Amino acid sequence: MSLLIKNIKELLQVRDSHISVVKGKDMKILPSIKNAYLLIDHDTIVDYGSMDDIQNLDADQVIDATGKMVLPTWCDSHTHIVYSGNREQEFVDRINGLSYEDIANRGGGILNSAEKLQNTSEEDLYQQSAKRLQKVIKLGTGAIEIKSGYGLTVDAELKMLRVIKRLKKEFPLKVRATLLAAHAIPKEYKNDKTAFVDLVINKMIPEVAKEQLANYIDVFCEKGYFDLEDTERILKAGKEHGLIPKIHVNQFNAFGGVGVGVKYEALSVDHLEEMNIEDIDVLKNSATMPVALPSCSYFLSIPYTPARQIIDAGLPLALATDYNPGSTPSGNMNFVISTACIKMKMTPEEAINAATINGAYAMGIGTMYGSITKGKKANLIITKEIPSYAFMPYAFGENHIDNVIINGQII
Repeated sequence: MSLLIKNIKELLQVRDSHISVVKGKDMKILPSIKNAYLLIDHDTIVDYGSMDDIQNLDADQVIDATGKMVLPTWCDSHTHIVYSGNREQEFVDRINGLSYEDIANRGGGILNSAEKLQNTSEEDLYQQSAKRLQKVIKLGTGAIEIKSGYGLTVDAELKMLRVIKRLKKEFPLKVRATLLAAHAIPKEYKNDKTAFVDLVINKMIPEVAKEQLANYIDVFCEKGYFDLEDTERILKAGKEHGLIPKIHVNQFNAFGGVGVGVKYEALSVDHLEEMNIEDIDVLKNSATMPVALPSCSYFLSIPYTPARQIIDAGLPLALATDYNPGSTPSGNMNFVISTACIKMKMTPEEAINAATINGAYAMGIGTMYGSITKGKKANLIITKEIPSYAFMPYAFGENHIDNVIINGQII
């Protein structure tokens, strides 16, 4: 099955050769072709160029994209999309003055979600999560990372990861799985955190590795959760079992977690709402991708990741949703891009680079996703008729997507 998209107003994120990361001043550059065509064969991009140079291409299906933009689908490298129920009451509690920490200290937050998930069947959990995944695909997400972390017991964490594995099998988009067992300290381990860390290291990680249920190991490195020593122990154990490190770090406090991530060659360090010069310096000499989650800052009314400081230091930056029931009940990458431009002073070019090429890198899938390159997967967004690509983040309350193509198939 072949598909030709012709008369494209502007084909965005065109990279003739493979580029794994875009960083610093280069993030302001978004290569494109105006009045373009793109040819897909089966699930792969095989040709593209200017309509002035188009040959007599035969295709089983033709789409006329007059007035429309075409770009790669979003690569959302940080989500918690597998969860049970919702936490709208905590949303109201925050409006009434309670902080995220206040809610967590009285048994809400992650522990609330964990209790719900532990009491939810695997089938019900799958059905809830599948509905969310269907929605984000329609919003333009073509690759997604999904974390565990709302189980907090061996059985419940494995249940989450089996659901992620099933989503990967049943849905056409690219799915990567992360073990985030160290997401919070369960009630029964409240006075013995070390014993829980031991459980994660000695039981959960080996079991997950044995069943090949995850690609990555993650830790919530934060005051009141898991400290630097805990984080080092867990990342080290994960690496010994073939899991690549990632970290939740610097959400509320900056105390050296970024350095730990770099030490253990983390693929990404995520959140980074609080940053200092030491964090910037240690990232400069690494292959670790900083990841910002602006929807979380918006929802919790906490600082935004200092994108200008990071990019102006010559570093790359990726954008992701953090889709979860407590701090970001949305998987809309289009809103993430708008918020990055409006609140983090990123240019539209920087935001699109951060949500495509750099997002793909943060998931370890950059060789096949994240740009318009011959040989990469045909995962594409076709916009509605819009005046320019800057209109997408500018008109933030509208849905600008006309069609989503995953593996060469129109969704």
